Amino acid sequence: MKLSKKLINTLVCFSVPLLILALPSELMPLPELTLVQHRIIAIFVLAALLWILEPVPVFATSILIITLEVVMVSDKGLNFFSHDSATTPLGELLSYNNIFASFSSPIIILFMGGFALAIAASKFDLDTNLARVLLKPFGRQIHFVMLGLMLITAIFSMFMSNTATTVMMLAILGPIVATAPVGDLGAKGLVLAIPIAANTGGIATPIGTPPNAIALQYLPEGAVTFAQWMMVGLPFVLIQLTLAWFLLRYMYPAKEKELPLKLEGTFLQTPRAWVVYLTFGCTILLWLTTQLHGMNAYVVAIIPLAVFTLTGVINKQDLKLINWDVLWLVAGGIAMGMALDTSGLAVKLASSIDFASMSTWLVIISLSVTCYMMANFMSNTATANLIMPIAAAVATTLPAAAQGGGITQLLMVVAFSSSLGMILPVSTPPNALAYSTGFIETKDLLKSGGIVGIIGLGLMYLGLYLFF
Repeated sequence: MKLSKKLINTLVCFSVPLLILALPSELMPLPELTLVQHRIIAIFVLAALLWILEPVPVFATSILIITLEVVMVSDKGLNFFSHDSATTPLGELLSYNNIFASFSSPIIILFMGGFALAIAASKFDLDTNLARVLLKPFGRQIHFVMLGLMLITAIFSMFMSNTATTVMMLAILGPIVATAPVGDLGAKGLVLAIPIAANTGGIATPIGTPPNAIALQYLPEGAVTFAQWMMVGLPFVLIQLTLAWFLLRYMYPAKEKELPLKLEGTFLQTPRAWVVYLTFGCTILLWLTTQLHGMNAYVVAIIPLAVFTLTGVINKQDLKLINWDVLWLVAGGIAMGMALDTSGLAVKLASSIDFASMSTWLVIISLSVTCYMMANFMSNTATANLIMPIAAAVATTLPAAAQGGGITQLLMVVAFSSSLGMILPVSTPPNALAYSTGFIETKDLLKSGGIVGIIGLGLMYLGLYLFF
Protein backbone atom coordinates (compact mmCIF):
# COMPACT_ATOMS: atom_id res chain seq x y z
CA MET A 1 0.00 0.00 0.00
CA LYS A 2 2.79 2.41 0.91
CA LEU A 3 4.62 1.63 -2.32
CA SER A 4 1.56 2.31 -4.47
CA LYS A 5 0.90 5.62 -2.72
CA LYS A 6 4.51 6.66 -3.26
CA LEU A 7 4.28 5.68 -6.91
CA ILE A 8 1.06 7.69 -7.37
CA ASN A 9 2.65 10.73 -5.68
CA THR A 10 5.70 10.42 -7.93
CA LEU A 11 3.56 10.24 -11.07
CA VAL A 12 1.55 13.31 -9.98
CA CYS A 13 4.71 15.27 -9.17
CA PHE A 14 6.25 14.71 -12.60
CA SER A 15 3.17 14.56 -14.83
CA VAL A 16 1.83 18.01 -13.88
CA PRO A 17 5.10 19.88 -14.70
CA LEU A 18 5.41 17.90 -17.96
CA LEU A 19 1.89 18.99 -18.93
CA ILE A 20 2.85 22.60 -18.15
CA LEU A 21 5.92 22.26 -20.37
CA ALA A 22 3.82 20.79 -23.16
CA LEU A 23 1.41 23.73 -23.18
CA PRO A 24 2.16 26.48 -25.72
CA SER A 25 3.52 29.53 -23.89
CA GLU A 26 0.78 31.76 -25.30
CA LEU A 27 -1.81 29.64 -23.47
CA MET A 28 -0.19 30.24 -20.09
CA PRO A 29 -2.08 32.79 -17.92
CA LEU A 30 0.89 35.21 -17.85
CA PRO A 31 1.47 37.75 -20.65
CA GLU A 32 4.60 37.82 -22.84
CA LEU A 33 6.07 34.69 -21.29
CA THR A 34 9.49 33.64 -22.59
CA LEU A 35 10.57 30.02 -22.99
CA VAL A 36 13.02 30.39 -20.08
CA GLN A 37 10.24 31.71 -17.82
CA HIS A 38 7.90 28.93 -18.99
CA ARG A 39 10.47 26.27 -18.06
CA ILE A 40 11.12 27.91 -14.68
CA ILE A 41 7.37 27.75 -13.92
CA ALA A 42 7.45 24.01 -14.63
CA ILE A 43 10.52 23.57 -12.40
CA PHE A 44 8.84 25.60 -9.65
CA VAL A 45 5.66 23.47 -9.81
CA LEU A 46 7.76 20.29 -9.79
CA ALA A 47 9.65 21.52 -6.70
CA ALA A 48 6.43 22.49 -4.93
CA LEU A 49 4.80 19.12 -5.57
CA LEU A 50 7.90 17.15 -4.59
CA TRP A 51 8.33 19.18 -1.39
CA ILE A 52 4.65 18.81 -0.46
CA LEU A 53 4.10 15.14 -1.32
CA GLU A 54 7.69 14.01 -0.56
CA PRO A 55 7.98 10.93 -2.78
CA VAL A 56 11.73 11.61 -2.63
CA PRO A 57 13.78 13.21 0.18
CA VAL A 58 13.45 16.99 0.28
CA PHE A 59 17.18 17.55 -0.28
CA ALA A 60 17.00 15.40 -3.43
CA THR A 61 14.38 17.82 -4.75
CA SER A 62 16.80 20.70 -4.24
CA ILE A 63 19.57 18.92 -6.13
CA LEU A 64 17.08 18.21 -8.94
CA ILE A 65 16.17 21.91 -9.10
CA ILE A 66 19.82 22.90 -9.58
CA THR A 67 20.32 20.14 -12.17
CA LEU A 68 17.25 21.10 -14.22
CA GLU A 69 18.18 24.78 -14.12
CA VAL A 70 21.72 24.28 -15.44
CA VAL A 71 20.46 21.88 -18.15
CA MET A 72 17.30 23.70 -19.25
CA VAL A 73 17.71 27.43 -18.59
CA SER A 74 21.45 28.16 -18.24
CA ASP A 75 23.94 29.58 -20.75
CA LYS A 76 25.86 26.27 -20.63
CA GLY A 77 22.85 24.01 -20.84
CA LEU A 78 21.74 21.54 -23.48
CA ASN A 79 21.79 23.03 -26.99
CA PHE A 80 18.23 21.82 -27.55
CA PHE A 81 17.02 24.36 -24.94
CA SER A 82 18.97 27.36 -26.26
CA HIS A 83 16.84 28.41 -29.25
CA ASP A 84 13.65 30.40 -29.81
CA SER A 85 10.54 28.51 -30.80
CA ALA A 86 8.43 29.43 -33.82
CA THR A 87 6.07 31.54 -31.70
CA THR A 88 7.89 32.33 -28.44
CA PRO A 89 11.23 34.08 -27.79
CA LEU A 90 13.80 32.23 -25.71
CA GLY A 91 14.45 35.04 -23.24
CA GLU A 92 17.70 35.55 -21.35
CA LEU A 93 19.45 32.36 -20.22
CA LEU A 94 20.73 32.26 -16.64
CA SER A 95 24.43 32.19 -15.82
CA TYR A 96 25.39 28.64 -14.90
CA ASN A 97 27.99 30.11 -12.52
CA ASN A 98 25.24 31.86 -10.58
CA ILE A 99 23.18 28.66 -10.36
CA PHE A 100 26.12 26.62 -9.04
CA ALA A 101 27.03 29.49 -6.70
CA SER A 102 23.84 28.69 -4.75
CA PHE A 103 25.83 26.17 -2.72
CA SER A 104 28.54 28.71 -1.92
CA SER A 105 26.07 31.40 -0.89
CA PRO A 106 26.85 33.30 2.34
CA ILE A 107 23.67 31.71 3.73
CA ILE A 108 25.27 28.27 3.38
CA ILE A 109 28.40 29.48 5.20
CA LEU A 110 26.19 30.90 7.95
CA PHE A 111 24.62 27.48 8.47
CA MET A 112 27.97 25.69 8.33
CA GLY A 113 29.20 27.92 11.14
CA GLY A 114 26.09 27.09 13.17
CA PHE A 115 26.57 23.37 12.54
CA ALA A 116 30.23 23.64 13.60
CA LEU A 117 29.19 25.21 16.91
CA ALA A 118 26.57 22.50 17.46
CA ILE A 119 29.00 19.65 16.67
CA ALA A 120 31.70 21.06 18.95
CA ALA A 121 29.21 21.73 21.78
CA SER A 122 27.87 18.18 21.55
CA LYS A 123 31.33 16.58 21.27
CA PHE A 124 32.56 18.25 24.44
CA ASP A 125 29.23 18.00 26.35
CA LEU A 126 28.80 21.77 26.49
CA ASP A 127 25.14 21.51 25.45
CA THR A 128 24.21 18.81 27.99
CA ASN A 129 26.13 20.42 30.85
CA LEU A 130 24.68 23.84 30.16
CA ALA A 131 21.17 22.36 30.08
CA ARG A 132 21.72 20.64 33.43
CA VAL A 133 23.14 23.75 35.06
CA LEU A 134 20.41 25.96 33.67
CA LEU A 135 17.64 23.60 34.83
CA LYS A 136 18.76 23.62 38.47
CA PRO A 137 17.34 27.07 39.37
CA PHE A 138 13.84 25.94 38.36
CA GLY A 139 13.52 23.45 41.21
CA ARG A 140 11.47 20.25 41.06
CA GLN A 141 7.88 21.48 40.70
CA ILE A 142 6.61 20.23 37.35
CA HIS A 143 5.31 23.55 36.00
CA PHE A 144 8.58 25.32 36.79
CA VAL A 145 10.57 22.43 35.28
CA MET A 146 8.42 22.84 32.15
CA LEU A 147 9.25 26.55 32.09
CA GLY A 148 12.95 25.76 32.45
CA LEU A 149 12.82 23.20 29.65
CA MET A 150 11.10 25.67 27.35
CA LEU A 151 13.51 28.52 28.05
CA ILE A 152 16.63 26.36 27.68
CA THR A 153 15.34 24.69 24.52
CA ALA A 154 14.46 28.06 23.02
CA ILE A 155 17.87 29.55 23.89
CA PHE A 156 19.76 26.64 22.33
CA SER A 157 17.49 26.76 19.26
CA MET A 158 18.47 30.38 18.71
CA PHE A 159 22.07 29.42 17.96
CA MET A 160 22.05 25.79 16.86
CA SER A 161 19.85 23.32 15.01
CA ASN A 162 16.47 23.00 16.69
CA THR A 163 16.59 19.34 15.70
CA ALA A 164 19.85 18.79 17.62
CA THR A 165 18.46 20.80 20.53
CA THR A 166 15.34 18.65 20.64
CA VAL A 167 17.38 15.44 20.63
CA MET A 168 19.47 16.74 23.55
CA MET A 169 16.53 17.96 25.63
CA LEU A 170 14.44 14.82 25.04
CA ALA A 171 17.44 12.75 26.16
CA ILE A 172 17.54 14.72 29.42
CA LEU A 173 13.77 14.54 29.83
CA GLY A 174 13.42 10.83 28.96
CA PRO A 175 14.34 9.34 32.36
CA ILE A 176 12.20 11.96 34.09
CA VAL A 177 8.94 11.32 32.23
CA ALA A 178 9.55 7.56 32.39
CA THR A 179 8.87 7.74 36.15
CA ALA A 180 5.54 9.55 35.67
CA PRO A 181 2.29 7.62 36.30
CA VAL A 182 0.74 5.99 33.23
CA GLY A 183 -1.57 8.43 31.46
CA ASP A 184 -0.29 11.45 33.38
CA LEU A 185 -1.12 14.52 31.30
CA GLY A 186 1.77 16.35 32.94
CA ALA A 187 4.24 14.05 31.17
CA LYS A 188 2.58 14.87 27.85
CA GLY A 189 2.88 18.55 28.62
CA LEU A 190 6.61 18.25 29.33
CA VAL A 191 7.25 16.38 26.08
CA LEU A 192 5.15 18.85 24.04
CA ALA A 193 6.95 21.79 25.63
CA ILE A 194 10.21 20.85 23.91
CA PRO A 195 9.16 20.89 20.23
CA ILE A 196 7.01 23.98 20.79
CA ALA A 197 9.97 25.79 22.36
CA ALA A 198 12.40 24.51 19.71
CA ASN A 199 10.14 25.64 16.84
CA THR A 200 9.53 29.01 18.50
CA GLY A 201 13.07 29.69 19.75
CA GLY A 202 14.63 29.62 16.29
CA ILE A 203 12.58 32.70 15.34
CA ALA A 204 14.74 34.91 17.59
CA THR A 205 17.93 34.91 15.47
CA PRO A 206 18.82 34.86 11.76
CA ILE A 207 20.55 31.48 12.20
CA GLY A 208 17.93 29.88 14.44
CA THR A 209 15.97 28.31 11.61
CA PRO A 210 16.45 28.09 7.82
CA PRO A 211 13.44 30.31 6.91
CA ASN A 212 15.13 33.22 8.71
CA ALA A 213 18.31 32.78 6.69
CA ILE A 214 16.30 32.45 3.49
CA ALA A 215 14.57 35.76 4.28
CA LEU A 216 17.98 37.41 4.66
CA GLN A 217 18.87 36.19 1.17
CA TYR A 218 16.18 38.47 -0.30
CA LEU A 219 16.83 41.51 1.89
CA PRO A 220 19.17 44.30 0.76
CA GLU A 221 22.70 43.98 2.19
CA GLY A 222 22.74 45.41 5.70
CA ALA A 223 18.96 45.91 5.82
CA VAL A 224 18.83 44.03 9.13
CA THR A 225 21.75 43.03 11.36
CA PHE A 226 21.93 40.07 13.72
CA ALA A 227 21.19 42.33 16.69
CA GLN A 228 18.33 44.13 14.92
CA TRP A 229 16.70 40.81 14.06
CA MET A 230 16.96 39.79 17.72
CA MET A 231 15.40 43.08 18.84
CA VAL A 232 12.26 42.00 16.99
CA GLY A 233 12.49 38.22 17.31
CA LEU A 234 13.50 37.87 20.96
CA PRO A 235 10.57 39.78 22.52
CA PHE A 236 8.20 37.83 20.25
CA VAL A 237 9.73 34.51 21.35
CA LEU A 238 9.61 35.41 25.06
CA ILE A 239 5.94 36.45 24.92
CA GLN A 240 5.02 33.45 22.76
CA LEU A 241 6.80 31.04 25.12
CA THR A 242 5.09 32.56 28.15
CA LEU A 243 1.66 32.15 26.56
CA ALA A 244 2.53 28.60 25.44
CA TRP A 245 3.66 27.73 28.99
CA PHE A 246 0.33 28.85 30.48
CA LEU A 247 -1.52 27.00 27.73
CA LEU A 248 0.33 23.70 28.32
CA ARG A 249 -0.12 23.98 32.09
CA TYR A 250 -3.88 24.41 31.56
CA MET A 251 -4.27 21.69 28.91
CA TYR A 252 -1.98 19.10 30.58
CA PRO A 253 -2.27 19.30 34.37
CA ALA A 254 0.06 16.91 36.21
CA LYS A 255 -0.89 14.29 38.80
CA GLU A 256 2.52 14.57 40.43
CA LYS A 257 3.53 18.07 41.49
CA GLU A 258 7.28 17.34 41.81
CA LEU A 259 9.75 15.46 39.62
CA PRO A 260 12.76 13.31 40.63
CA LEU A 261 15.41 15.34 38.81
CA LYS A 262 19.01 14.11 38.58
CA LEU A 263 21.14 16.91 37.23
CA GLU A 264 24.67 15.79 37.97
CA GLY A 265 27.48 16.54 35.55
CA THR A 266 30.67 18.56 35.29
CA PHE A 267 32.15 20.72 32.56
CA LEU A 268 35.21 19.28 30.85
CA GLN A 269 38.42 21.13 31.66
CA THR A 270 40.64 20.00 28.78
CA PRO A 271 42.38 22.59 26.55
CA ARG A 272 40.15 21.74 23.59
CA ALA A 273 37.04 22.03 25.75
CA TRP A 274 38.13 25.54 26.70
CA VAL A 275 38.63 26.34 23.01
CA VAL A 276 34.99 25.34 22.48
CA TYR A 277 33.74 27.42 25.41
CA LEU A 278 35.64 30.55 24.39
CA THR A 279 34.90 30.24 20.67
CA PHE A 280 31.19 29.66 21.35
CA GLY A 281 30.98 32.77 23.53
CA CYS A 282 33.08 34.94 21.20
CA THR A 283 31.10 33.94 18.12
CA ILE A 284 27.78 34.88 19.70
CA LEU A 285 29.32 38.15 20.94
CA LEU A 286 30.61 38.95 17.44
CA TRP A 287 27.18 38.19 15.96
CA LEU A 288 25.59 40.65 18.36
CA THR A 289 28.12 43.47 17.80
CA THR A 290 28.31 43.67 14.00
CA GLN A 291 28.11 47.47 14.00
CA LEU A 292 31.19 47.72 16.23
CA HIS A 293 33.62 45.55 14.23
CA GLY A 294 32.09 45.64 10.73
CA MET A 295 31.94 41.87 10.07
CA ASN A 296 28.47 40.67 9.15
CA ALA A 297 26.94 37.42 10.41
CA TYR A 298 28.15 35.48 7.36
CA VAL A 299 31.80 36.43 7.85
CA VAL A 300 31.65 35.72 11.58
CA ALA A 301 30.12 32.27 10.90
CA ILE A 302 33.27 30.93 9.23
CA ILE A 303 35.51 31.86 12.19
CA PRO A 304 34.43 29.00 14.52
CA LEU A 305 34.80 26.55 11.64
CA ALA A 306 38.39 27.70 11.11
CA VAL A 307 39.24 27.69 14.83
CA PHE A 308 37.76 24.25 15.48
CA THR A 309 39.44 22.57 12.49
CA LEU A 310 42.82 24.17 13.20
CA THR A 311 42.79 23.15 16.87
CA GLY A 312 41.52 19.62 16.25
CA VAL A 313 38.21 20.23 18.02
CA ILE A 314 36.54 19.13 14.79
CA ASN A 315 38.28 16.51 12.66
CA LYS A 316 37.45 15.10 9.23
CA GLN A 317 35.09 12.53 10.75
CA ASP A 318 33.22 15.29 12.58
CA LEU A 319 32.82 17.24 9.33
CA LYS A 320 30.69 14.36 8.07
CA LEU A 321 28.22 15.19 10.87
CA ILE A 322 27.33 18.51 9.22
CA ASN A 323 23.71 18.38 8.07
CA TRP A 324 24.50 18.35 4.38
CA ASP A 325 20.88 17.53 3.54
CA VAL A 326 19.81 20.83 5.11
CA LEU A 327 22.52 22.71 3.22
CA TRP A 328 21.39 21.17 -0.09
CA LEU A 329 17.77 21.97 0.75
CA VAL A 330 18.62 25.62 1.37
CA ALA A 331 20.86 25.74 -1.74
CA GLY A 332 18.02 24.43 -3.90
CA GLY A 333 15.75 27.12 -2.53
CA ILE A 334 18.36 29.78 -3.26
CA ALA A 335 18.71 28.47 -6.83
CA MET A 336 14.93 28.48 -7.28
CA GLY A 337 14.65 32.00 -5.93
CA MET A 338 17.53 33.21 -8.10
CA ALA A 339 15.88 31.76 -11.20
CA LEU A 340 12.52 33.36 -10.39
CA ASP A 341 14.19 36.70 -9.70
CA THR A 342 16.81 36.85 -12.49
CA SER A 343 14.37 35.74 -15.18
CA GLY A 344 11.88 38.40 -14.12
CA LEU A 345 9.28 35.74 -13.40
CA ALA A 346 8.84 36.63 -9.72
CA VAL A 347 7.92 40.21 -10.60
CA LYS A 348 5.62 38.97 -13.37
CA LEU A 349 3.88 36.56 -10.97
CA ALA A 350 3.54 39.28 -8.33
CA SER A 351 2.22 41.83 -10.81
CA SER A 352 -0.32 39.34 -12.18
CA ILE A 353 -2.33 40.02 -9.03
CA ASP A 354 -3.14 43.66 -8.40
CA PHE A 355 -1.48 43.83 -5.00
CA ALA A 356 -1.14 47.60 -5.38
CA SER A 357 -4.92 47.95 -5.09
CA MET A 358 -4.99 45.77 -1.97
CA SER A 359 -4.34 47.18 1.49
CA THR A 360 -0.90 46.50 2.92
CA TRP A 361 -2.49 44.55 5.75
CA LEU A 362 -4.39 42.30 3.38
CA VAL A 363 -1.21 41.54 1.42
CA ILE A 364 0.78 40.76 4.58
CA ILE A 365 -1.92 38.59 6.16
CA SER A 366 -2.68 36.65 2.97
CA LEU A 367 0.98 35.77 2.38
CA SER A 368 1.50 35.03 6.06
CA VAL A 369 -1.51 32.71 6.37
CA THR A 370 -0.62 30.94 3.11
CA CYS A 371 2.90 30.34 4.40
CA TYR A 372 1.62 29.16 7.79
CA MET A 373 -0.85 26.70 6.25
CA MET A 374 1.76 25.25 3.90
CA ALA A 375 4.35 24.93 6.68
CA ASN A 376 2.00 22.70 8.66
CA PHE A 377 2.00 20.10 5.91
CA MET A 378 5.53 20.34 4.56
CA SER A 379 9.01 21.44 5.63
CA ASN A 380 9.05 25.05 6.83
CA THR A 381 12.31 25.47 4.91
CA ALA A 382 10.71 24.24 1.70
CA THR A 383 7.74 26.53 2.35
CA ALA A 384 10.04 29.54 2.78
CA ASN A 385 11.91 28.55 -0.38
CA LEU A 386 8.66 28.64 -2.35
CA ILE A 387 7.00 31.72 -0.84
CA MET A 388 9.97 34.03 -0.15
CA PRO A 389 10.88 35.00 -3.75
CA ILE A 390 7.21 35.75 -4.49
CA ALA A 391 6.91 37.77 -1.26
CA ALA A 392 10.08 39.73 -2.11
CA ALA A 393 8.61 40.69 -5.48
CA VAL A 394 5.23 41.54 -3.93
CA ALA A 395 6.94 43.75 -1.32
CA THR A 396 8.03 46.14 -4.05
CA THR A 397 4.35 46.89 -4.74
CA LEU A 398 3.59 47.83 -1.12
CA PRO A 399 3.38 51.54 -0.27
CA ALA A 400 5.52 50.94 2.83
CA ALA A 401 8.32 49.53 0.68
CA ALA A 402 8.80 52.84 -1.06
CA GLN A 403 9.31 54.48 2.32
CA GLY A 404 11.92 51.88 3.34
CA GLY A 405 11.45 48.85 5.55
CA GLY A 406 8.45 47.37 3.75
CA ILE A 407 10.32 44.42 2.28
CA THR A 408 12.04 43.74 5.63
CA GLN A 409 8.75 43.65 7.49
CA LEU A 410 7.03 41.42 4.97
CA LEU A 411 9.85 38.89 4.65
CA MET A 412 10.29 38.68 8.43
CA VAL A 413 6.54 38.04 8.78
CA VAL A 414 6.75 35.26 6.17
CA ALA A 415 9.79 33.73 7.95
CA PHE A 416 8.06 33.90 11.35
CA SER A 417 4.85 32.42 9.89
CA SER A 418 6.66 29.41 8.44
CA SER A 419 8.17 28.62 11.86
CA LEU A 420 4.73 28.67 13.49
CA GLY A 421 3.44 25.73 11.44
CA MET A 422 3.64 22.80 13.89
CA ILE A 423 0.36 20.90 14.02
CA LEU A 424 1.55 17.51 12.73
CA PRO A 425 4.46 15.13 13.37
CA VAL A 426 5.66 15.82 9.81
CA SER A 427 5.49 19.60 10.21
CA THR A 428 8.97 19.93 11.75
CA PRO A 429 11.79 17.58 12.86
CA PRO A 430 11.27 18.56 16.55
CA ASN A 431 7.63 17.49 16.26
CA ALA A 432 8.62 14.17 14.69
CA LEU A 433 11.21 13.53 17.42
CA ALA A 434 8.75 14.30 20.22
CA TYR A 435 6.12 12.09 18.57
CA SER A 436 8.63 9.23 18.31
CA THR A 437 8.94 9.10 22.14
CA GLY A 438 5.48 7.53 22.31
CA PHE A 439 4.32 9.93 25.05
CA ILE A 440 2.25 12.11 22.74
CA GLU A 441 -0.23 11.50 19.90
CA THR A 442 -1.00 13.37 16.71
CA LYS A 443 -4.10 14.89 18.31
CA ASP A 444 -1.89 16.44 21.02
CA LEU A 445 0.26 18.17 18.42
CA LEU A 446 -2.81 19.19 16.44
CA LYS A 447 -4.41 20.75 19.49
CA SER A 448 -1.44 22.41 21.20
CA GLY A 449 0.53 23.23 18.04
CA GLY A 450 -2.54 24.66 16.35
CA ILE A 451 -3.42 26.94 19.26
CA VAL A 452 0.21 28.07 19.74
CA GLY A 453 0.54 28.77 16.00
CA ILE A 454 -2.65 30.83 15.83
CA ILE A 455 -1.65 32.74 18.98
CA GLY A 456 1.72 33.42 17.35
CA LEU A 457 0.11 34.78 14.18
CA GLY A 458 -2.14 37.05 16.24
CA LEU A 459 0.80 38.22 18.35
CA MET A 460 2.80 38.97 15.21
CA TYR A 461 0.00 41.01 13.63
CA LEU A 462 -0.51 42.91 16.89
CA GLY A 463 3.20 43.74 17.03
CA LEU A 464 3.12 45.00 13.44
CA TYR A 465 0.08 47.17 14.19
CA LEU A 466 1.59 48.68 17.33
CA PHE A 467 5.23 49.21 16.36
CA PHE A 468 5.50 49.47 12.56
